[in-house]
Amino acid sequence: MEHPGFFQKAGPFELNQICETLKLEVPSSSDASRENSQISNVASLATAGQNDLSFFEDKKLLDVFKTSKAGFCLVPEQFADQAPDSMVAIITKTPHKSFVEAIAVIYPTATRPERTSSGNQLIDETAMIEEGAIIEPGAIIGKEAQIGAGTIISSGAVIGYRTYIGRNCTIGPNAVVNHSLIGDEVTIHASAAIGQDGFGYIMGAGGHKKVPQIGRVIIQDNVEIGANTTIDRGALTDTIIGEGTKIDNLVQIGHNVVIGCHAVIVSQTGISGSAKIGNYVVMGGQTGAVGHIEIGDGAQIAASSNVHKSVPAKARYGGTPAKPMKQWFKEIIAVEKLVENRDAKLKKSK
Repeated sequence: MEHPGFFQKAGPFELNQICETLKLEVPSSSDASRENSQISNVASLATAGQNDLSFFEDKKLLDVFKTSKAGFCLVPEQFADQAPDSMVAIITKTPHKSFVEAIAVIYPTATRPERTSSGNQLIDETAMIEEGAIIEPGAIIGKEAQIGAGTIISSGAVIGYRTYIGRNCTIGPNAVVNHSLIGDEVTIHASAAIGQDGFGYIMGAGGHKKVPQIGRVIIQDNVEIGANTTIDRGALTDTIIGEGTKIDNLVQIGHNVVIGCHAVIVSQTGISGSAKIGNYVVMGGQTGAVGHIEIGDGAQIAASSNVHKSVPAKARYGGTPAKPMKQWFKEIIAVEKLVENRDAKLKKSK
């Protein structure tokens, strides 16, 4: 069964309604007056369809823009003539900012999600709990949530609105799981927070405008997530944790991150938004990865390293900034020799 979604949409909206709300000029092209001119959703350039609104701002995505199936797109004027024939280009000087404003129109409650429960009871009457699931005293099960057989929801845990938890899972004390679809045999330890909105803002001199986060968290089978770890839901697309991956305590995973199968992420690691971590990757303790990079399958990152660019498959990287392990060791040895030579010269001069 297809999941009904976590956020309530308004609309659909006519093109002129969106343009008027965003204080933008309605496109004068013939495409703008086509019969099917309704905007019903927002999506990325890569995933948008005929009734979706997207935006284009980063020149690196020009090829994606030119082939996008989006029916409507917010674009800078200089790129409007490169839009596909099937796309209505809406001119704006600030595409991302206008897009965020459009999200707020289509998803007016996205920054204040649905209440967990509609009444005073700890287990909402609309929740579906399979026979054999154990809900300990003090746990809260939200509206339309689903809990599979053999799963244990520990005291103080909160399972949010329409969140699905598979079979034979363990959700630890005081863990909070929202906007998430969880597979089977998953363990989430105490006080982990899964599915909260990501750290997304448009910075400006007049203040920072919050970007609504309307994606989900998908956690596949046999994943383990440590205590006090946080996993943000996606902004437009989903944050995904692959089958068999093991995540230690105190790890932060940003929005839209995709982690492959059987990866190992050690304590105090931080992974920034939209990074892609491959299958069987190992990231040592206190490592960091900037956003929008890829760490290839089977790569290993040494503890306390800072990964600032993509890493090839099966590579071993270390250091800050991270680099191939052999190079990093050579540089450490070279610095040590420089210090030794300096100390020897100073000693000799005395």
